[in-house]
Amino acid sequence: MITKFKNEPFTDFFVHENKSKMEKALENLDKTKGNEYPLIIGGEKIYTEDKIKSINPCNYNDVIGFSSKGNIQLAEKAMEEALKAFENWRKVPARERASYLFKAAAIMRRRKFEFSALLIEEAGKNWVEADADVAEAIDFLEYYGRQMIKYDEGMNVGSIFGEINECYYIPMGVGIVIAPWNFPLAILTGMTAASIVAGNTVVVKPASSTPIVGYKFMEIWEEIGLPKGVINYLPGSGQVLGDYLVSHPKTRFINFTGSKNVGLRINQLASNTVEGQIGIKRVIAEMGGKDAIIVDSEADLEEAAQGIVTSAFGFQGQKCSACSRAIILEDVYDEMIEKIVEKTEKLKIGPAREPKVDVTAVIDEEAYNKILNYIEIGKEEGRLLTGGETWGEGGYFIQPTIIADVDPKARIAQEEIFGPVLSIIKAIDFDEAINIANDTEYGLTGGVYSNNRQKLEKAKKYFHVGNLYLNRKCTGALVGIQPFGGFKMSGTCSKAGGEDYLLLFMEVKSISERL
Repeated sequence: MITKFKNEPFTDFFVHENKSKMEKALENLDKTKGNEYPLIIGGEKIYTEDKIKSINPCNYNDVIGFSSKGNIQLAEKAMEEALKAFENWRKVPARERASYLFKAAAIMRRRKFEFSALLIEEAGKNWVEADADVAEAIDFLEYYGRQMIKYDEGMNVGSIFGEINECYYIPMGVGIVIAPWNFPLAILTGMTAASIVAGNTVVVKPASSTPIVGYKFMEIWEEIGLPKGVINYLPGSGQVLGDYLVSHPKTRFINFTGSKNVGLRINQLASNTVEGQIGIKRVIAEMGGKDAIIVDSEADLEEAAQGIVTSAFGFQGQKCSACSRAIILEDVYDEMIEKIVEKTEKLKIGPAREPKVDVTAVIDEEAYNKILNYIEIGKEEGRLLTGGETWGEGGYFIQPTIIADVDPKARIAQEEIFGPVLSIIKAIDFDEAINIANDTEYGLTGGVYSNNRQKLEKAKKYFHVGNLYLNRKCTGALVGIQPFGGFKMSGTCSKAGGEDYLLLFMEVKSISERL
């Protein structure tokens, strides 16, 4: 019997046993650092001479491991294996496909501390963020398995005398999963699980910053005996492998999470029909945001300040849902600034391995330099209140940075920075605040703090984002509770973790039989 879905609980690290397990997992990870990891294509483990060096962003002299790197020839081999596997996988009953997801969830739950340790060291997540990443991955497996069983019943259709009518869902074919580094387990798991439980096979290209997390994810599928070729694991250059696979005539869909520029390029490439292509490629994309929290003069200012700080600086602002703009009504502007700065300056910076750290390093040198450049731009566009500098040595640490008096049209108020930088903007009234919030090319998440019901209702109607949060932080969407995905340049509003997400990976077949 399949029980009702419920979200995986988060780990309480104040419990001594849990803290000890996390410390032990980190010690065990240390023993494996520097290992080499293969590609997995059609169930075959392939080592290549060309490697991706994975390092700890909190200590760039600490090598997590070396991942074999794919090329065009191996990408073609992965596509061939996925096509071959699809012929059998498509015939596997939906309940059986779902059972693979449930088994994977059970193993991931058992190895939760191991995965969290790897997320801490390879992605630079603190203990709480790493644990939440693993919990979300488990949720995706459990939720999508149950959803597929529901969709296997087919669509409810009417009937007319003398006919039998039915309508059901069928898989599409081979898909490409291009996963990000900021949720290297959760998003990779969700994108892959949704694709395969619907009856498709996939070629998975993980982010080059976090390939070891991806390999450990593949170990689970091997352990439960998923048929070979259903998931093919191919780390490598996005520009080389991504372009080749997206443009491949046999690719039926591309499931992508990442930057706006890459997402738009994928969409453009996918729209070009090539020789041998028999269907329109479907692009499922989540591409980032420039998210805002509005603080009304009738809000609980203490809660608002805490919500802004948590949303802005959790995982160093490296979430597409992170609050990068605080839009504050002028009546409470100065008071709110004091509260936000005070709470920000209490955040503890340090290596992710330390259990009580709030802010750790950003992912890599490229991100580090980009964020620092935006901070210099911000110093010219506004008033630096706190932060604005690097921190420590040996890692990619940047102080949480707040810049006030920012013009809504300023670069730091319009462009996605993807780091620990918060712009504060003053609004004359609530209507202007809504207009400022909407005045970017993005539309992913947003928040409003107010105790005025009319203003909250106005925000529901006119604040144009895919995920709107009222009187709470704008990060931390839960699977099955807050389906996640945005409008405009934030993506295709695919709503991961929602009831209609699996429909994106299937086609619908209607059959009428005259009696």
